Amino acid sequence: MTGNDNQIQPTPYPHIVKVQGVCGGQAVIEGTRIAVWHIVDYYYKVGMSAEEILAEWDYLTAAQVFSALAYYHDNKEEIDQVRHQNSYEHWLDHHAQSVA
Repeated sequence: MTGNDNQIQPTPYPHIVKVQGVCGGQAVIEGTRIAVWHIVDYYYKVGMSAEEILAEWDYLTAAQVFSALAYYHDNKEEIDQVRHQNSYEHWLDHHAQSVA
């Protein structure tokens, strides 16, 4: 194994893996750099339908999107923590003062 190889950790969910060095090792759609929390935010926070997500990222399949949503519902605490860490509110609380 060379230094550039990323370790892929499968999950029990089809299409969802964790890859060392990709999106901080968080759950992603296999073969992409799209984290599960991204799909969850677009679906629940932005209000995009699965069809709108698929139209925006036409290289994703419905199975990948729904697998990401299923992963979220079974791992809500994990994904909600990552969503919070990547939120604008978290950035304001932890980084905005150092930039100002």
